[in-house]
Amino acid sequence: MTILITDMHNAPTVGVICQLQTQRTLKTLNLTVADTAIMPPNRRRVHRYRKSRKSILLAGLLVAVAAGAVAAYVIINSGGSPSSSKNTVLFITSMGNITIRLRDDMPITTTNFKNLVQQGKYDGTIFHIVIAGFIIQGGRINSSWPNIQDEFGSNNHNARGTIAMAKTNQPNSSSTQFFINVANNSNYSASFDSTYSVFGDVVQGMDTVDAISKVPVITDPVYGGNTKPAQDIVLIKAQLMG
Repeated sequence: MTILITDMHNAPTVGVICQLQTQRTLKTLNLTVADTAIMPPNRRRVHRYRKSRKSILLAGLLVAVAAGAVAAYVIINSGGSPSSSKNTVLFITSMGNITIRLRDDMPITTTNFKNLVQQGKYDGTIFHIVIAGFIIQGGRINSSWPNIQDEFGSNNHNARGTIAMAKTNQPNSSSTQFFINVANNSNYSASFDSTYSVFGDVVQGMDTVDAISKVPVITDPVYGGNTKPAQDIVLIKAQLMG
């Protein structure tokens, strides 16, 4: 049985630095090009052409370096390895669509989830646990799908809008069930982030997630507590995009 619980920033300055450096370099080169008064006319034209070509090449090189540095800054500060378009999943639900970007640096968990999506294991399932201000949980109940190993990185944070695997109170017990954090649940308990593997985040449709979390609920006959939607919230189809 799968349960959930029992118990940008400042913009990079490298582009500005490189721009200033480019201006200084061009200024130096312009001074050198101008210093051709004693040369014959033909040699002056050749000298100016070579210097101008060198100026263009150096300016292009500095711009390329700046662009690469900015790209590296974005990747480092993105909170995880960036995903390709093939790692984006669309949930079509009875209350609206949810788009989820899967992480590339969680290969066990992400691959397991993608396999479930590709095989249609989530199609027609329901969100069987919803708790306002906490989570919405879906996946197959009493599934024979094999368990996977827990997977934790240095930035495993159950922040609002992230998706993580649900599990029993035993290690390595995640299978098909997942939950989406409606709040910053890293603060829920000291062990939350070291228990539940985060493998993606909602990039569109967080309003749908919030709406699902607030539907009327009844007592859940399996898990107990008032956590089961009074009317089924159906995950009509899950599909990979790209």
